[in-house]
Amino acid sequence: MCGIVGLFLKDKSLESDLGEMLAGMLITMTDRGPDSAGIAVYGNSDENMAKITVQATDAGMLGDIDLELSKIIGVNASTRIFGTHAVVEVPGNLINDAKAALKEICGDLRVMSTGESIEIYKEVGLPADVSKMFEIPGRAGTHGIGHTRMATESAVTTLGAHPFSTGMDQCLVHNGSLSNHNSLRRKLRREGIEVQTDNDTEVAAAYLTWQMQNGMSLGAALEAGVADLDGFYTFVVGTRHGFGVLRDPIACKPAVLAETELYVAFGSEYRALVELPGIAGAKVWEPDPATVYFWEH
Repeated sequence: MCGIVGLFLKDKSLESDLGEMLAGMLITMTDRGPDSAGIAVYGNSDENMAKITVQATDAGMLGDIDLELSKIIGVNASTRIFGTHAVVEVPGNLINDAKAALKEICGDLRVMSTGESIEIYKEVGLPADVSKMFEIPGRAGTHGIGHTRMATESAVTTLGAHPFSTGMDQCLVHNGSLSNHNSLRRKLRREGIEVQTDNDTEVAAAYLTWQMQNGMSLGAALEAGVADLDGFYTFVVGTRHGFGVLRDPIACKPAVLAETELYVAFGSEYRALVELPGIAGAKVWEPDPATVYFWEH
Protein backbone atom coordinates (compact mmCIF):
# COMPACT_ATOMS: atom_id res chain seq x y z
CA MET A 1 0.00 0.00 0.00
CA CYS A 2 1.45 3.34 -1.08
CA GLY A 3 0.11 6.85 -1.55
CA ILE A 4 0.33 8.83 -4.79
CA VAL A 5 -0.50 12.46 -5.53
CA GLY A 6 -0.24 14.61 -8.64
CA LEU A 7 -1.04 18.21 -9.49
CA PHE A 8 -1.11 19.81 -12.95
CA LEU A 9 -1.75 23.57 -12.93
CA LYS A 10 -3.75 25.18 -15.71
CA ASP A 11 -3.74 28.63 -14.08
CA LYS A 12 -0.32 30.31 -13.94
CA SER A 13 -1.35 32.35 -10.90
CA LEU A 14 -1.12 29.16 -8.82
CA GLU A 15 2.44 28.26 -9.85
CA SER A 16 4.00 29.93 -6.82
CA ASP A 17 1.83 27.69 -4.60
CA LEU A 18 2.59 24.37 -6.31
CA GLY A 19 5.01 23.09 -3.70
CA GLU A 20 2.80 24.00 -0.77
CA MET A 21 -0.25 22.32 -2.30
CA LEU A 22 1.66 19.22 -3.40
CA ALA A 23 3.37 18.78 -0.03
CA GLY A 24 0.03 19.09 1.77
CA MET A 25 -1.53 16.46 -0.47
CA LEU A 26 1.34 14.05 0.14
CA ILE A 27 1.40 14.55 3.91
CA THR A 28 -2.29 13.60 3.96
CA MET A 29 -1.27 10.24 2.47
CA THR A 30 1.30 9.50 5.20
CA ASP A 31 -0.57 6.52 6.62
CA ARG A 32 -0.50 4.82 3.21
CA GLY A 33 3.32 4.73 3.29
CA PRO A 34 5.51 5.93 6.16
CA ASP A 35 8.78 4.36 4.97
CA SER A 36 10.01 6.92 2.44
CA ALA A 37 8.70 9.79 0.36
CA GLY A 38 9.59 11.66 -2.79
CA ILE A 39 8.41 14.52 -4.95
CA ALA A 40 9.13 15.54 -8.54
CA VAL A 41 8.67 19.24 -9.24
CA TYR A 42 8.56 20.66 -12.76
CA GLY A 43 9.53 24.32 -12.74
CA ASN A 44 10.09 27.02 -15.29
CA SER A 45 13.34 26.52 -17.15
CA ASP A 46 15.90 28.00 -19.51
CA GLU A 47 15.86 25.94 -22.70
CA ASN A 48 19.64 26.38 -23.02
CA MET A 49 20.30 24.93 -19.58
CA ALA A 50 19.83 21.49 -18.02
CA LYS A 51 19.42 20.31 -14.44
CA ILE A 52 20.97 17.26 -12.83
CA THR A 53 19.55 16.40 -9.41
CA VAL A 54 21.97 14.27 -7.40
CA GLN A 55 21.77 12.61 -3.99
CA ALA A 56 24.67 11.97 -1.63
CA THR A 57 24.94 9.52 1.23
CA ASP A 58 26.65 12.34 3.16
CA ALA A 59 25.56 15.95 2.61
CA GLY A 60 29.15 17.05 3.20
CA MET A 61 30.06 15.55 -0.18
CA LEU A 62 28.07 18.27 -1.95
CA GLY A 63 29.96 21.34 -0.76
CA ASP A 64 32.35 22.07 -3.65
CA ILE A 65 30.95 19.99 -6.51
CA ASP A 66 30.07 23.09 -8.57
CA LEU A 67 33.70 24.31 -8.48
CA GLU A 68 35.14 20.90 -9.28
CA LEU A 69 32.59 20.31 -12.03
CA SER A 70 33.29 23.70 -13.58
CA LYS A 71 37.00 22.86 -13.85
CA ILE A 72 36.32 19.57 -15.62
CA ILE A 73 33.69 20.70 -18.15
CA GLY A 74 35.27 24.12 -18.76
CA VAL A 75 32.21 26.29 -18.04
CA ASN A 76 30.61 27.55 -14.87
CA ALA A 77 28.17 25.18 -13.18
CA SER A 78 25.82 26.39 -10.46
CA THR A 79 24.55 24.30 -7.57
CA ARG A 80 21.63 24.57 -5.17
CA ILE A 81 21.92 22.27 -2.15
CA PHE A 82 18.94 20.95 -0.17
CA GLY A 83 19.81 18.45 2.54
CA THR A 84 21.28 15.35 0.90
CA HIS A 85 20.41 16.54 -2.62
CA ALA A 86 21.87 19.10 -4.98
CA VAL A 87 20.52 20.53 -8.22
CA VAL A 88 23.40 21.15 -10.62
CA GLU A 89 22.71 23.44 -13.60
CA VAL A 90 24.90 23.26 -16.71
CA PRO A 91 24.53 24.17 -20.40
CA GLY A 92 22.17 21.68 -22.00
CA ASN A 93 24.67 20.52 -24.60
CA LEU A 94 27.08 19.48 -21.83
CA ILE A 95 24.70 17.38 -19.74
CA ASN A 96 26.32 14.03 -20.61
CA ASP A 97 29.80 15.45 -19.99
CA ALA A 98 28.58 16.81 -16.66
CA LYS A 99 27.10 13.47 -15.58
CA ALA A 100 30.37 11.71 -16.38
CA ALA A 101 32.32 14.38 -14.51
CA LEU A 102 30.12 14.05 -11.44
CA LYS A 103 30.93 10.33 -11.28
CA GLU A 104 34.61 11.22 -11.54
CA ILE A 105 34.29 13.77 -8.73
CA CYS A 106 32.45 11.38 -6.45
CA GLY A 107 31.44 7.87 -7.40
CA ASP A 108 28.94 7.76 -4.53
CA LEU A 109 26.71 10.47 -6.00
CA ARG A 110 23.42 9.11 -7.35
CA VAL A 111 21.60 10.84 -10.17
CA MET A 112 17.93 11.31 -9.27
CA SER A 113 16.85 13.09 -12.47
CA THR A 114 18.03 15.03 -15.51
CA GLY A 115 16.19 17.45 -17.74
CA GLU A 116 15.30 21.05 -18.48
CA SER A 117 12.75 21.43 -15.70
CA ILE A 118 12.49 18.33 -13.50
CA GLU A 119 13.89 18.15 -9.97
CA ILE A 120 13.40 14.97 -7.89
CA TYR A 121 13.84 14.82 -4.14
CA LYS A 122 13.39 11.60 -2.19
CA GLU A 123 14.57 10.16 1.09
CA VAL A 124 13.72 7.66 3.78
CA GLY A 125 11.26 9.16 6.27
CA LEU A 126 7.80 10.61 6.66
CA PRO A 127 6.42 12.95 3.98
CA ALA A 128 6.38 15.88 6.40
CA ASP A 129 10.06 15.41 7.23
CA VAL A 130 11.08 14.87 3.60
CA SER A 131 9.10 17.95 2.50
CA LYS A 132 10.76 20.07 5.17
CA MET A 133 14.26 18.79 4.39
CA PHE A 134 13.93 19.75 0.72
CA GLU A 135 11.91 22.95 1.28
CA ILE A 136 9.14 21.66 -0.94
CA PRO A 137 6.39 24.03 0.32
CA GLY A 138 8.38 26.98 -1.01
CA ARG A 139 8.80 25.58 -4.53
CA ALA A 140 7.12 27.09 -7.56
CA GLY A 141 6.33 25.12 -10.69
CA THR A 142 3.84 24.07 -13.32
CA HIS A 143 3.14 20.52 -12.15
CA GLY A 144 4.46 17.75 -9.97
CA ILE A 145 3.89 14.28 -8.58
CA GLY A 146 4.63 12.68 -5.23
CA HIS A 147 4.75 9.29 -3.55
CA THR A 148 4.86 7.95 -0.03
CA ARG A 149 5.97 4.34 0.20
CA MET A 150 5.16 1.27 2.23
CA ALA A 151 7.90 -1.17 1.21
CA THR A 152 6.66 -4.70 0.52
CA GLU A 153 9.21 -6.29 -1.82
CA SER A 154 12.49 -4.45 -1.26
CA ALA A 155 14.47 -2.64 1.41
CA VAL A 156 13.62 0.78 2.79
CA THR A 157 16.31 2.90 1.12
CA THR A 158 16.56 6.14 -0.83
CA LEU A 159 17.18 4.10 -3.99
CA GLY A 160 13.89 2.28 -3.41
CA ALA A 161 11.91 5.49 -2.96
CA HIS A 162 9.81 6.96 -5.75
CA PRO A 163 9.68 8.80 -8.16
CA PHE A 164 11.95 6.94 -10.57
CA SER A 165 13.41 8.77 -13.54
CA THR A 166 14.99 6.92 -16.47
CA GLY A 167 14.69 9.59 -19.19
CA MET A 168 15.08 13.33 -19.61
CA ASP A 169 12.30 15.22 -17.78
CA GLN A 170 10.51 11.92 -17.22
CA CYS A 171 9.47 10.16 -14.02
CA LEU A 172 6.99 7.64 -12.65
CA VAL A 173 5.37 6.72 -9.34
CA HIS A 174 3.55 3.46 -8.72
CA ASN A 175 1.18 1.83 -6.29
CA GLY A 176 1.05 -1.92 -6.84
CA SER A 177 3.37 -4.73 -7.90
CA LEU A 178 4.69 -6.07 -11.20
CA SER A 179 5.26 -9.82 -11.48
CA ASN A 180 7.40 -9.80 -14.64
CA HIS A 181 9.82 -7.00 -13.76
CA ASN A 182 12.88 -9.29 -13.60
CA SER A 183 12.53 -10.51 -17.19
CA LEU A 184 11.71 -6.99 -18.39
CA ARG A 185 14.74 -5.58 -16.58
CA ARG A 186 17.02 -8.02 -18.40
CA LYS A 187 15.43 -7.13 -21.74
CA LEU A 188 15.72 -3.39 -21.14
CA ARG A 189 19.37 -3.68 -20.15
CA ARG A 190 20.05 -5.57 -23.38
CA GLU A 191 18.42 -2.63 -25.19
CA GLY A 192 20.81 -0.21 -23.49
CA ILE A 193 18.33 1.25 -20.99
CA GLU A 194 19.96 1.92 -17.62
CA VAL A 195 18.18 0.30 -14.67
CA GLN A 196 19.97 0.88 -11.36
CA THR A 197 17.82 -0.93 -8.78
CA ASP A 198 15.83 -4.11 -8.19
CA ASN A 199 12.64 -2.08 -7.77
CA ASP A 200 9.76 -3.00 -10.09
CA THR A 201 8.73 0.65 -10.41
CA GLU A 202 12.03 1.61 -12.01
CA VAL A 203 11.43 -1.13 -14.58
CA ALA A 204 8.05 0.43 -15.44
CA ALA A 205 9.70 3.84 -15.86
CA ALA A 206 12.47 2.35 -17.99
CA TYR A 207 9.92 0.50 -20.13
CA LEU A 208 8.22 3.79 -21.01
CA THR A 209 11.59 5.42 -21.76
CA TRP A 210 12.48 2.54 -24.10
CA GLN A 211 9.19 2.73 -25.97
CA MET A 212 9.45 6.50 -26.36
CA GLN A 213 13.03 6.22 -27.59
CA ASN A 214 11.65 3.87 -30.24
CA GLY A 215 9.26 6.54 -31.46
CA MET A 216 6.12 6.06 -29.36
CA SER A 217 4.30 8.92 -27.74
CA LEU A 218 3.82 8.67 -23.98
CA GLY A 219 0.18 7.74 -24.51
CA ALA A 220 1.08 4.95 -26.92
CA ALA A 221 3.80 3.69 -24.55
CA LEU A 222 1.32 3.55 -21.67
CA GLU A 223 -1.19 1.69 -23.83
CA ALA A 224 1.51 -0.81 -24.83
CA GLY A 225 2.29 -1.27 -21.16
CA VAL A 226 -1.18 -2.63 -20.51
CA ALA A 227 -0.17 -5.71 -22.49
CA ASP A 228 3.50 -5.90 -21.49
CA LEU A 229 3.46 -5.04 -17.77
CA ASP A 230 2.06 -7.96 -15.84
CA GLY A 231 0.65 -7.18 -12.41
CA PHE A 232 -1.53 -4.67 -10.68
CA TYR A 233 -0.73 -0.97 -10.65
CA THR A 234 -1.73 2.62 -10.66
CA PHE A 235 0.89 4.73 -12.44
CA VAL A 236 1.26 8.50 -12.46
CA VAL A 237 3.83 9.69 -14.98
CA GLY A 238 5.44 13.11 -15.23
CA THR A 239 6.91 14.62 -18.40
CA ARG A 240 8.31 18.03 -19.34
CA HIS A 241 4.90 19.29 -20.40
CA GLY A 242 2.38 17.35 -18.33
CA PHE A 243 1.35 14.24 -16.48
CA GLY A 244 -0.54 11.04 -17.16
CA VAL A 245 -2.41 8.35 -15.25
CA LEU A 246 -2.91 4.64 -15.98
CA ARG A 247 -4.49 1.82 -13.97
CA ASP A 248 -4.20 -1.88 -14.78
CA PRO A 249 -7.16 -3.75 -16.35
CA ILE A 250 -8.43 -4.92 -12.96
CA ALA A 251 -7.93 -1.51 -11.30
CA CYS A 252 -7.73 -2.86 -7.76
CA LYS A 253 -5.59 0.02 -6.49
CA PRO A 254 -7.52 3.16 -5.45
CA ALA A 255 -7.33 6.31 -7.56
CA VAL A 256 -9.26 9.58 -7.81
CA LEU A 257 -9.00 12.40 -10.37
CA ALA A 258 -10.40 15.91 -10.01
CA GLU A 259 -10.49 18.68 -12.62
CA THR A 260 -11.38 22.37 -12.42
CA GLU A 261 -10.57 25.39 -14.56
CA LEU A 262 -7.51 25.89 -12.35
CA TYR A 263 -5.92 22.43 -12.20
CA VAL A 264 -6.09 18.66 -12.58
CA ALA A 265 -5.33 16.72 -9.39
CA PHE A 266 -4.75 13.06 -8.61
CA GLY A 267 -4.82 11.24 -5.29
CA SER A 268 -4.86 7.65 -4.12
CA GLU A 269 -7.81 8.79 -2.01
CA TYR A 270 -10.13 11.77 -2.21
CA ARG A 271 -8.94 13.07 1.16
CA ALA A 272 -5.65 14.05 -0.50
CA LEU A 273 -7.57 16.61 -2.56
CA VAL A 274 -9.94 18.17 -0.03
CA GLU A 275 -7.79 21.25 0.75
CA LEU A 276 -7.30 22.26 -2.88
CA PRO A 277 -8.94 25.55 -3.94
CA GLY A 278 -12.32 25.10 -5.63
CA ILE A 279 -12.42 21.35 -5.01
CA ALA A 280 -16.11 21.54 -4.05
CA GLY A 281 -16.94 22.48 -7.64
CA ALA A 282 -14.54 20.06 -9.33
CA LYS A 283 -15.41 17.23 -11.64
CA VAL A 284 -14.36 14.18 -9.60
CA TRP A 285 -14.15 10.64 -10.92
CA GLU A 286 -12.40 7.30 -10.58
CA PRO A 287 -10.12 6.60 -13.57
CA ASP A 288 -11.33 3.70 -15.70
CA PRO A 289 -9.27 0.50 -15.91
CA ALA A 290 -6.68 0.22 -18.71
CA THR A 291 -7.40 3.78 -19.83
CA VAL A 292 -4.74 6.44 -20.40
CA TYR A 293 -5.40 9.95 -19.09
CA PHE A 294 -2.98 12.74 -19.98
CA TRP A 295 -2.84 16.51 -19.67
CA GLU A 296 -0.14 18.81 -21.03
CA HIS A 297 0.64 22.48 -21.43
